[in-house]
Amino acid sequence: MTKEIDFLETKKRSCRAINWLNFFLSDVRDGLGPFLAIFLLTTYHWDQAKIGVVLTVMGISTLLVQIPAGAFIDYTKRKRTVLVVCIIIVSIVTVAVVWVKSYSLILMLKVIMGATTAFFAPAIAGITLGLTGPKQFTRMVGRNEAFNHAGNVFAAALAGLAGYFISMKASFYTVPIMGVLALTSLLFLKSSDIDHRAARGFTEDTSEDIAIPWYMVLIECPPLLIFTITIVLFHFANAAMLPMVAEKLTESNPHFGAVFISSCVVVAQLTMVPMAILVGKKADVWGRKKIFLVGFGILPIRGMLFALSDNIVFLVSVQVLDGIANGIFGALLLIIIADLTKSTGRFNVSQGVVTTIMGVGASMSTAVAGAIVVGSSYFYSFLFLSIVALLAFIIFLFFMPETKDYVFQKKATKTD
Repeated sequence: MTKEIDFLETKKRSCRAINWLNFFLSDVRDGLGPFLAIFLLTTYHWDQAKIGVVLTVMGISTLLVQIPAGAFIDYTKRKRTVLVVCIIIVSIVTVAVVWVKSYSLILMLKVIMGATTAFFAPAIAGITLGLTGPKQFTRMVGRNEAFNHAGNVFAAALAGLAGYFISMKASFYTVPIMGVLALTSLLFLKSSDIDHRAARGFTEDTSEDIAIPWYMVLIECPPLLIFTITIVLFHFANAAMLPMVAEKLTESNPHFGAVFISSCVVVAQLTMVPMAILVGKKADVWGRKKIFLVGFGILPIRGMLFALSDNIVFLVSVQVLDGIANGIFGALLLIIIADLTKSTGRFNVSQGVVTTIMGVGASMSTAVAGAIVVGSSYFYSFLFLSIVALLAFIIFLFFMPETKDYVFQKKATKTD
């Protein structure tokens, strides 16, 4: 108890700063991705396949940079500076996207945005682990995710109101506004509070000589490979669902597109807040696997419910399930990676490896789902995504071990 009190008191300002940074970065990280789909559909009248390509290009550029981004965050002690530069770039690009009509220019801007956003997750996670160490990391991740989801509610409501009362373009100006507030939060984060050795995943009793090459992390840690496979399938099933619901709702009521997407985001994010807090408080008590299985099990149900109805109130209400599943996922992802890479010195680059592979599923999701809609219907697209989600649940259930007390064992080699 004494250690916990000391931790809270000595780094209170920095911990609050990282919480509020997560709040204000909520819509900066993706540049209002779901709103972009609605904007392109209603303003430029692009079809779902073309919109899917734009969103996919951003996802691909993100995944190509994630591994070097994670490695760089492991290496650098200037993590705050990295965040400052990224926030400024994303804010400028987000506004620029809604003022250019050229398909090729929009693709180029989304490439820049995607590459930049790759640095957010490892930088924030690294700083958090550097502030707390492994013992307090679970609780702090829960708090970070709760603030992030609360920020998403605020940002989505702000963007939705701006889109409804002013114009769809006005929604995108909320990103630089939130960016300025995120930069203000960084001013209260003390560099001296960050243990950069702990931020890499090293513990007090491990030598930096044990650090393994980034390209060996999945080979050296089989549970991490299994985990990666399941979350690739999860994100492939999940990523396209909200954009498709937004398109489905907007086709019949184009003027209310911003309000619809805001409602979907707000309902989901409000649900994610208590889920993130629950994970932060109970993941060390209940274990990770049982909680994560709930998230995996909900996704196929959500997909089928989206497929079976066109009722606006019903579709928005189903977003409660999205909040439960993604609230669990968002909080436990970093916790499980930290479990599996403890003492390796490769926490951030391992995030990069895992999220790069995961990003393949997420980025392809919108393109594949959009193509199915164009070639068939929304029903069959949601049905396909639900089957993929069910496969992820089955693999996680039967092959993924509990990670709470996992001890990494480096494989012996001829040079060891």
